[in-house]
Amino acid sequence: MVSDIPGFAVTEVYTMADAAPRLQGLFAQLLGAPLPVRIHAWDGSQAGPPGAPTLVVRNRRALRRLLWKPGELGLARAWVAGELDIEGDLYAALDLLAGLVWERGDDARTLAQALREPEVRAAVRGLVKLAGSPLPPAPPREEARSPRRHLHTKRSDRRAISHHYDVGNDFYEIVLGPSMVYSCAYWPAPDGTLEQAQYDKLELVCRKLGLKPGQRLLDVGCGWGSMAIHAAREHGVSVVGVTLSQEQAAYARKRVADEGLTDKVEIRVQDYRDVRDGPYDAISSIGMAEHVGAERYLDYATDLHRLLVPGGRLLNHQIARRPQRDETVYNVDAFIDSYVFPGGELQPVGSTVTQLERAGFEVRDVESIREHYALTLRRWVARLEADWARAVRLTSPGRARVWRLYMAASALAFERNRIGVNQVLAVRTPESGASGMPLRARTWN
Repeated sequence: MVSDIPGFAVTEVYTMADAAPRLQGLFAQLLGAPLPVRIHAWDGSQAGPPGAPTLVVRNRRALRRLLWKPGELGLARAWVAGELDIEGDLYAALDLLAGLVWERGDDARTLAQALREPEVRAAVRGLVKLAGSPLPPAPPREEARSPRRHLHTKRSDRRAISHHYDVGNDFYEIVLGPSMVYSCAYWPAPDGTLEQAQYDKLELVCRKLGLKPGQRLLDVGCGWGSMAIHAAREHGVSVVGVTLSQEQAAYARKRVADEGLTDKVEIRVQDYRDVRDGPYDAISSIGMAEHVGAERYLDYATDLHRLLVPGGRLLNHQIARRPQRDETVYNVDAFIDSYVFPGGELQPVGSTVTQLERAGFEVRDVESIREHYALTLRRWVARLEADWARAVRLTSPGRARVWRLYMAASALAFERNRIGVNQVLAVRTPESGASGMPLRARTWN
């Protein structure tokens, strides 16, 4: 904390309309390079490259947040509170800032080392003077109270899922559109419709699972019921969908009833660890495994293996991060953990495959659809921006800002290959070795 650094007491507050050029200079000192965006400060002053996207600092509280929580969490709090904004192309601004700001992290050791440099200490003193009151602003109310270490108990997972999904089905209708599918679509072409791309993704999953009339499908993390309804309607299977979200379950049950599929689809508010009515012929897990946690992942894979018949298939659709040289220093993204997916963890696709194999699965196919998620996220952002006023009314200004930032930043992360998404098809192959897979698997018969 800056108040603990000798010589950083607040002795002066600038009142001239020169905050923007001062900030440009101070940030250049702190970051070791000039900011590639313009700054528009609370006093009306502007500075920076002409024609570049503009970082709007609406209130000096944003600086206090950065001083008390340097790095991504401080920036996130200022953004959610509306103290920071971007004028111009949001994607271009995030792309320009990514290397200098968003990816630097919050490592306390790195900060301590930086503060040994006289230029950095001088820049921090300058920010303290601009920031005004030394007291830290309270975090925005949209911030989840996340423990330092996520144990992924049933209770904590239920609370985390509620934070993310129980924000109003009407809000998600704005973002997701009629398909109500909250995972990567599968695009035949970049200019296709979101609804068709989501239909194609659900159909792809069903074909990979080889679904046939009369079979039983377990849909883990069933969301608003889209996969369950598609599989029952298009492939004649009986489906059990499980979710930890009460709001999702109520919405999904109504959709099932409206489709006339109550004899085919059952939606439960249930943890996958409590499912005891196997075996199932197939399991789909689409965008759910990111919530499991690395320490629990083998248990997750083992539970799903137990629930399948011999020869049964699992389709695991999951976001992956790039591997690090030292996996012991991996830290969960501070913004995502505090505002989006509390307790969510990404792991490299190789780790996922290894854990599935350790649980007894035979992994038969891995398909990367990274570019498809970037396209999907850009469509979601466009839908949110087009109906912004209603989205704010349905949730809160802060919540809407969280979703806009995280989806836009995630789209760039997929485009730049910082993260990926993969469909892993695995089989509970029996001892006989007869997997039931076609010789040419990608025909998906």
